[in-house]
Amino acid sequence: MAEVQSVRQLPAEFIEALGKTYADELTKTVGGLKTIDVSKLYGPQFVAGPGALTTQAEQLVGGLGSYAPFLQAAQAATGPTAYQQYMSPYQQDVISTTLQEFDVQAQRGLPGLRAQQVAQGAFGQGRGAVQEAVYQSESDRNRAALQAQLLQQGFGQAQQLSQQQFLNQMNLAQAAPAAVGTQIAGLTALGSQQEARQQAQLEAQRQLAYQQAYQPYQATQALGQGVMGLISGYPSQTTQTITPSPSPLSTALGTASTLAGIYKLIGQGTQAFQGK
Repeated sequence: MAEVQSVRQLPAEFIEALGKTYADELTKTVGGLKTIDVSKLYGPQFVAGPGALTTQAEQLVGGLGSYAPFLQAAQAATGPTAYQQYMSPYQQDVISTTLQEFDVQAQRGLPGLRAQQVAQGAFGQGRGAVQEAVYQSESDRNRAALQAQLLQQGFGQAQQLSQQQFLNQMNLAQAAPAAVGTQIAGLTALGSQQEARQQAQLEAQRQLAYQQAYQPYQATQALGQGVMGLISGYPSQTTQTITPSPSPLSTALGTASTLAGIYKLIGQGTQAFQGK
C-alpha cells in the first residue's frame, strides 16, 4: 500500500511563542476593558461650568430694570400741575418787591400831574380830579399787567424746568440699562474666554484619563500588529508525517483473510446449486 503523508505549515518557533504571548495578553486586556468605568471618562466633571465673570454678569441682569425709577420720575414731571413743583420759592418775593417799586414810581408821577393842573388852572377842580382818576386807573392797569407778566414768566420757567426734568429722566431711563447691558456684555465675553480655557484644560485631563485607561489595550494592539507582520514576512516551516507501510506479515494475514472469505462464499454458492 502507498504511504500516507501529512504536511503542516508552521511559523517559526519564536513567532509561535510571540503569538501565544499575544493571545494571553489580549485575553487579559479585554477582560480589563470590561472593568473600565466609562462615566469617569465622559462625565460632567469634564464640562466647564460658569466662571466668576459669568456669574458676576448673571448677577447684574437685574440692573437691566434700573430704568424704572427714572421712568417714574419722568412721569411725575408731566401733567397739568407738574410745573408747580418747579416754581421758584422766591417768585412771590420778587413780585411783591417789583410791585412795591412800581407803586413808588407811580406816586412820584402825581406831583408832576398836579403841577400841570396848577399851570392849567385845573388843580382842585373837577377836571383835575378826573385827570388824577385817569392817571390812577392807568397806573393800576400797568401794575396788573406787570404782575401778570411776572407770573407768566414764573409759570413759563417752571414749565421749562418740568420739561427739562422729563427729558433728563427719560435719558437716564435709557442710559442706565444700556450701561448695565454694556457691562454684562463685557463680563460675558471675558467669562466665555475664561470658560473656554478651563474647558480646554478639562478636555486635556479627559484625554489623559482615556489614554491611561486604554493604554494596555493599545499596547496589546501594537504587539498584535507586530506579530502579524512577522507571520506574513517570515518564512514558515514545513513538517511531514509519514504513515509507515504495512509489514509482510500483516499483508499476508490480510490476504489470507480475504481468500478465506472468498472460498467461503464459493462453498455457499455450490451448496445452493446442488440443492436445486
